[in-house]
Amino acid sequence: MNVDYEQIAHDLLRTLRGKRSQVAWSRRLGYRSNVAYAWESGRRQPTAAETLRAAWRSGIDLDKAMTQFYGHRPPWLDDTDPTSVAAVSFLLTDLKGQASVTELARRADLSRYSVTRWLSGSTQPKLPDFLRILEAASTRMVDFVACLVDPMVLPSVAPMWVRMEARRYGAAKHPWSQAYLRALELGDYLATAKHEDGWIAKRLGMPEGDEVACLAMLQTIEAVSWTGTHWKPDRISVDTRRHPEVSQQLKAHWTDVASGRIREGTDGQFSYNVFTISKDDLERIRELHLAYFHALRAIVAESKTDEVVAVANVQLFQLDTPP
Repeated sequence: MNVDYEQIAHDLLRTLRGKRSQVAWSRRLGYRSNVAYAWESGRRQPTAAETLRAAWRSGIDLDKAMTQFYGHRPPWLDDTDPTSVAAVSFLLTDLKGQASVTELARRADLSRYSVTRWLSGSTQPKLPDFLRILEAASTRMVDFVACLVDPMVLPSVAPMWVRMEARRYGAAKHPWSQAYLRALELGDYLATAKHEDGWIAKRLGMPEGDEVACLAMLQTIEAVSWTGTHWKPDRISVDTRRHPEVSQQLKAHWTDVASGRIREGTDGQFSYNVFTISKDDLERIRELHLAYFHALRAIVAESKTDEVVAVANVQLFQLDTPP
């Protein structure tokens, strides 16, 4: 899917201005010139920090927006102005995770030199490039915009938002669909003469009835397309942090699947450790789990061949805290 980042930037800036005139909005932002006209006409683009400052001046609670986007309040917000250059650097660095700058620049189709400078905070990306690097780093650019404004009022974003929401709730209703999509990328599947009902269910160990329901749902939300011989998946990932109830359902599903595989004696890495520890050291372990998960996602993103479908369950919780 081709994304017009310049148009999204225009729609976002126009929405932040609201009903104010361009002149009045420019003055409210502290500019003597009619910068709103320059921005909205495309003659110049605001930096990421300028955009966040404009969002703040329009009445948006950026602390709340960042917390919603992350799924928790990022620690750097404690002593960093969310409209600052430093905030942009922290955000992009967090989203980059363990991915290399070279890989991130390749995904975004941007200069490695520019990306390096943006991550360090020595220069600022213009708004379209900021949106582009957000998508490349996290595939959650639309979610970020939605934390600032209602995505349905942005003509360039609304169709993507509707599709993403349908996929999130579709995944909650049919959890196996996440694995089904990944199985469609397998080299072994693509090597078959044509799609065969039941092939994926057998490969994944999923109930055959679930395969039929998953495929029907994926067709409905346009997450797959027919090539004439095979189903081709849309590689857009589904992030459920915006909807904790959906995330909870999916985590429970894959935990149940893991539990079943343990009982069946399936090969895999299944381990546990029950222990006592200080609260500070428990936090250190939690940070290690997060670092591991970021590293895992980076390896997945950079993997060159699709040979197996796998699940990584990462669990850490305080046992003596009542449900």
